[in-house]
Amino acid sequence: MESGESARAAISVRDLVKRFGEVTAVAGISFDVAPGEVFAFLGPNGAGKSTAINVLCTLASPTSGSARVAGFDVVADPHEVRSHIGLVFQESTLDRQLTAEENLRFHAVLYGVPTRERAERIARVLGLVGLSERRKDLVSTFSGGMARRLEIARAMLHTPAVLFLDEPTIGLDPQTRSVMWEDILTLRRDEGVTVFMTTHYMEEAEVADRIGIIDHGKLIALGTPAELKAAAGAESVILHTDDDDAARLALSAAGYECSQLDGTVSVRIDHAATALPGLIALLGSSVRSAQIHEPSLDDMFMHYTGRQIRDQSEEPGLPRAWRNRR
Repeated sequence: MESGESARAAISVRDLVKRFGEVTAVAGISFDVAPGEVFAFLGPNGAGKSTAINVLCTLASPTSGSARVAGFDVVADPHEVRSHIGLVFQESTLDRQLTAEENLRFHAVLYGVPTRERAERIARVLGLVGLSERRKDLVSTFSGGMARRLEIARAMLHTPAVLFLDEPTIGLDPQTRSVMWEDILTLRRDEGVTVFMTTHYMEEAEVADRIGIIDHGKLIALGTPAELKAAAGAESVILHTDDDDAARLALSAAGYECSQLDGTVSVRIDHAATALPGLIALLGSSVRSAQIHEPSLDDMFMHYTGRQIRDQSEEPGLPRAWRNRR
């Protein structure tokens, strides 16, 4: 019997495992995503992110465990799941020789959008991603960011309950990523869609309401960005002084937790901004400069995994073949 919380969840996953031969890509993960939530899987290449999203989108069958999306079991009701989700893959699946509008009309036919509603829906989703004026242009004339936004519009055309984004901004410059996320958050606000994304960009994960850290197929931490960063440790004050050895000894004698690193003295302390004047007063004129460091998602990932996000080979499986069959 499902709990009340799981039954109401937009996505509910229990003990999900996916193996490819002797390789375990997803190793028994469990979590829920609430309706209307922006949820991020954060992890390096090879962590199991894309494999998990393929299972949730019915593009791969789980080895064991269960998953429900929009209230439907991914194994027992795959057609219902597909009709209630939108999906943007890592690689583009647009037809570059068609216009933006033609790509959307083709998608509308595939998903059975009623003929009388197609024009209105196409106009709406193009407006939501700021492409109304380019609807008659060939996709081959689009920048990478514009093409990505068109793919998001296409994924929203049939009004899905859940929008899956697999590394949606990979290869885009930071400014384009920022614009695209404005579009996505507008979709969440105006359409009430639940957003599930995978990413290895720390700054992108900050957009999410909650983050699940996945590494080697395991879900090793789950919480809001603030909760996860807080677990990584206290704030710190980084001091550049004339004599780091003397500064560290004086601070330690005064009861501060500090260390020397790369020509600086780092003082771990809560409410660093409030404590900073006292530290400077203690050390006097030997302080050349000072800066406050707040725990970041980089610190958080290091805290939970013992290493930084690393580039690895792609996950096992056949995501490209599945894309071609879409």
